[in-house]
Amino acid sequence: QVQLVESGGGLVQAGDSLRLSCTASGRTPMSSHPMGWFRQAPGKEREVVAAISWSASRAYVADSIQGRFTISRDNAKNTVYLQMNSLKPEDAAVYYCAMSGTSSSGSAYYLRAREYAYWGQGTQVSVSS
Repeated sequence: QVQLVESGGGLVQAGDSLRLSCTASGRTPMSSHPMGWFRQAPGKEREVVAAISWSASRAYVADSIQGRFTISRDNAKNTVYLQMNSLKPEDAAVYYCAMSGTSSSGSAYYLRAREYAYWGQGTQVSVSS
């Protein structure tokens, strides 16, 4: 079993920055698994924000946030990060960390929620204009 715990959310003003962290614990180490960040705003579907391969050799950031958000990971700390800069009111949502259910020796990352087996509880990000 795997537990994912997100932290770092909060209320900020437009233009501010936040760094979200997600730490994994349990019997399955995070180190060999692709990871992702998703978000869900009220009344909207959950959408992928960013994803990263197990070794961090490849990463994806959604087109709508290109240049503002960066995903990274530290496998030694079992932690994945989402650095969010120049936040906008439309970035407000609950942000979820996810871990794939299968390990990968390649450079794959996943963009669909169904490809992730483990999810955190989410952390709220609110952005005032």
